[in-house]
Amino acid sequence: MKKNNQIFIIMLLILSLVFTNLKVVKADNNLLKNAKSGLLMEVSTGTIIYEKNIHERVSVASMTKMMGMILIMEALEDGQIKIEDKVKVSKNASGMGGSQIWLEEGEEISVLDLLKGIMMASANDGIVCMAERIAGTEEAFVKMMNEKAQALGLKNTHFVNPTGLDEENHYSSAYDMALIAKELIKHEEIFKYTSVYEDYLRKGTDREFWLVNTNKLIKTYNGADGLKTGMTDDAGYCMAVTAKRNNMRLLAIVLGEKEGKIRNNETSELLDYGFNLYEVTTIKKKGEVLGTIELDKANLNKINIVASQDVTILKKQGEKSQKYKSNVNLNDLKLPIKAGEVIGNLVVKDDLGNKIDEVEITILENVKKDNYFKIFFKLLKGMLIGEL
Repeated sequence: MKKNNQIFIIMLLILSLVFTNLKVVKADNNLLKNAKSGLLMEVSTGTIIYEKNIHERVSVASMTKMMGMILIMEALEDGQIKIEDKVKVSKNASGMGGSQIWLEEGEEISVLDLLKGIMMASANDGIVCMAERIAGTEEAFVKMMNEKAQALGLKNTHFVNPTGLDEENHYSSAYDMALIAKELIKHEEIFKYTSVYEDYLRKGTDREFWLVNTNKLIKTYNGADGLKTGMTDDAGYCMAVTAKRNNMRLLAIVLGEKEGKIRNNETSELLDYGFNLYEVTTIKKKGEVLGTIELDKANLNKINIVASQDVTILKKQGEKSQKYKSNVNLNDLKLPIKAGEVIGNLVVKDDLGNKIDEVEITILENVKKDNYFKIFFKLLKGMLIGEL
């Protein structure tokens, strides 16, 4: 590959964009006045719109299960498990206290029903059952959870169990919970379970079980479609709520409330704050071609670069326009390259050099090395053209 060609293409990809300048407004002190901690994040840019004690280590109850669900969704996508698989319930899983779906030792239940039970009813027996299916033991699954926390760069999180039941040295923070939630919703299939208010387990059998989502905002708040609630003596009432209106998705994390009703009300107020004051502008759509790169010694002379997700800018409603620029940064490319493989990133900055958004870039086609005969033919053709 010729670096000069790549540099030339990169220069063509530098965008001059005109959008509203983002200025964080002074926080409303009436928000989250009863919560220990919390935050409001716009998901596509990762911008924190409002925060309170976001790095304080606290108990997070069943919001712990979001980390377990990341591992479960990864196992499904990797083919380690299938949605229709039956999982045999152990004595350990059936003996879990707290929120449960009343699994019985020895029964076999589908992965689909377990996902519903975990995400809608916060089933402790369900998450332990899946933990044992994926990792062999509950302890091994918790180790995987902590390894994932390290991989995500979480600095104030440590898990002792997959359920969120109160135990010493089991903690997280509002900020870390937001990063976990943000990672979870990358697996868009999760909304099939989190956005449903009521459903049934073991449907059509004599042990049919009615599920009602513990997240009441799914039913009462416009645009809400997830994500997880929790409550223990140490943690108080907690929740992570996602809501989408137009093309903007907000994530609210609220921890340490004294009552469920207060938690729901303050979470709704937090989301209202974001939707009333901000909006998102999409610069480039997921999969939209950003430009091309020329390649040497490849079966394709040129490949299209695309954004792996929407490129967006968060802006306060009604503010004046200002210019933004986007720069493409390419990795050291080595053939072959598979379609969908990350080859670099696109960084959007304001006129002061502050990073506004960053997304991975990829390609749409598989690229392979040319065989020696084709390389020789191209060189020979080039020489003949030069002589003419």
